[in-house]
Amino acid sequence: MTAQHIDPSEPIVPRPERTPAALRVALARLAPHRLAEMERQKDEAVALAAQTGSLGPITQFLESWAVAVEIARMPAAAARLRTAEYTAQTAERDDSAWRAAMDAIKDIHTAARAALADG
Repeated sequence: MTAQHIDPSEPIVPRPERTPAALRVALARLAPHRLAEMERQKDEAVALAAQTGSLGPITQFLESWAVAVEIARMPAAAARLRTAEYTAQTAERDDSAWRAAMDAIKDIHTAARAALADG
């Protein structure tokens, strides 16, 4: 069997539609270890939407997971995020590396939201 070369600047999967089912299929391929987290958050969003009579929680759930999938489908962005998250968890808050990691996390999420908005 030959290993397939993955270009870290190219998406692993096509961008899914912003529906629970499509995001779940993409997440199953990209980060199956996060499926239980997604399902739990979906259940919480539906319950909160029913309780408040607002679709806001469902919209926020879809936005949040669309961003997570957008990052995961781009290997370079996912690797940068993992590195920044590790640094943010292990560095002291008064360390400049912690601030740089937090800025990187914000920038990666902002870029993913922008990519989704651009379509």
